Amino acid sequence: MSVTLPTKTKVIYGIADLGISLLTASIQFFLLFFYTDIAGIDPGLAGTALLVGKLTWDALNDPLFGYFSDRTRSRWGRRKPYMLFGAIPFGLSIWLLFSLPPGLVGLKAFLAVLGSFLLADTFQTIVSVPYYALSAELTYDYDERTSLISIRMIFTVLGYILGAALTTAVAGFFINLGWSKNAAYSGMGAVFGVVAVITLLITTLGIKEVQHADQVPARMPILPQIKQVLRNRPFVQYMIMSTIISISFTLLTSLLPYFLTYQLGMTDQISLIMFTMLATIAIFLVPWRYASRKLSKGPAYALGLAIASVGILMAFFLPPGPTPLIYIVAFVAGLGFSAQYVFPWSMIPDVIEVDQAVTGERHEGIYFGINSFLGKLTGALGIAASGWALKLYGYVPNVAQSEHALFGIRFFFAIVPVIAFVIALPLLIWYPINRKNHAMITGKASAETD
Repeated sequence: MSVTLPTKTKVIYGIADLGISLLTASIQFFLLFFYTDIAGIDPGLAGTALLVGKLTWDALNDPLFGYFSDRTRSRWGRRKPYMLFGAIPFGLSIWLLFSLPPGLVGLKAFLAVLGSFLLADTFQTIVSVPYYALSAELTYDYDERTSLISIRMIFTVLGYILGAALTTAVAGFFINLGWSKNAAYSGMGAVFGVVAVITLLITTLGIKEVQHADQVPARMPILPQIKQVLRNRPFVQYMIMSTIISISFTLLTSLLPYFLTYQLGMTDQISLIMFTMLATIAIFLVPWRYASRKLSKGPAYALGLAIASVGILMAFFLPPGPTPLIYIVAFVAGLGFSAQYVFPWSMIPDVIEVDQAVTGERHEGIYFGINSFLGKLTGALGIAASGWALKLYGYVPNVAQSEHALFGIRFFFAIVPVIAFVIALPLLIWYPINRKNHAMITGKASAETD
């Protein structure tokens, strides 16, 4: 049942994630900063609004759209219709996300953050859940999936580099034209939204869904599907460790601009430092792919997190003021975090075969939907925790920070994430699916569906 994909197919598939990751990085690194330092919104209020959105509508829409795509039958396939019709609204919603007017306070600020974020999140779900589910259908091979994801992650990391490095640069370009800061960030959102629309359409129109004999619309109702997902031991273990890692990683990335601005005083080098880390991530994508052939995906992922933790701990002990040592930190962290861009996405398709061996159906959409919800929920938790931490330690935007505030930024930027990464390591080292038992699982799935 395995399919060896041509390189062209892998490249075309990966292009869409450049636009998605461009926006993800911009949101992850700069959305809270935009709320607090550009729009002037209270950090605790902004973080709470994001979390409320994740705990309400977002708890439903990711699994729901995954379920819909599993049951879809069309001449374009199960996934592509959602990508095609959701692309333009997705781009427009990102523009609106960074277009909040200044001076919002209280309930108005809360509703503005909540409403714009829910809109952007809904359209991101419509395009991204089917897109990611498509990777499980393009090939069933354990190692070929890692190859597919590795090539997609080149575009992912490129998008992250552009999102992290160019958000302030593009906004700065508009500021130099005489625009206000708020208008400049709105212009940046519009530019990034256009890029996302174009890349999504390139993938949607350029790739063909691979048809397998067992790829038919799922018949199982949604509630039994969800119950089966929660009985899938490898996926439950994956969800636990993914939750721990994602919250911590978002906490780290959300506080990075604050750490560089107020602890190190290197505002003018933020883009270059982020580029160093993300370029390192891109360089080591292929080496981590080969590492998985020696260690299997879980242990290789654990090794990457351990390396990243060393780099982040180095940052905690940096003295105040500009220092070139931050570039060494960025390199070591990038070397480790490169594993995070390879393994999680190639692990999810493997657990789908565990489900198929039991149910006789393929439920890619529901699995990627739940994983997408989990990623966005933990991302919102990380951003909310960042906002709460800033408020707790007395952060005041655009002024020199107190020693208490600086310690809070350093502690939640470095120490808290590293503790969480260490907790997640055993779940990765003893992850239950490896190359050998995956071959046995897929053999069973083949026998039951042939």
